[in-house]
Amino acid sequence: MSVYAEPLVEVNRKAFWALYRELGVVNAVRFLRQFTTGFGEYAEEREALFGEKSLAEIVDEIKRERDSGREKE
Repeated sequence: MSVYAEPLVEVNRKAFWALYRELGVVNAVRFLRQFTTGFGEYAEEREALFGEKSLAEIVDEIKRERDSGREKE
């Protein structure tokens, strides 16, 4: 066990290589994506999208949209 703290860029390089080697490219990327930070203001966006709507109202809207899409096909 080493007590030397390597530069973070080197630690990241080794970690990415280990993930790639053990999981493969696709699964390594899938694993890493769960730790990426989003952007924007979720609470403000949620309020703008849904306001005071209940869950039942939102579900009804989704169903109506799906149904109207099927009618166009």
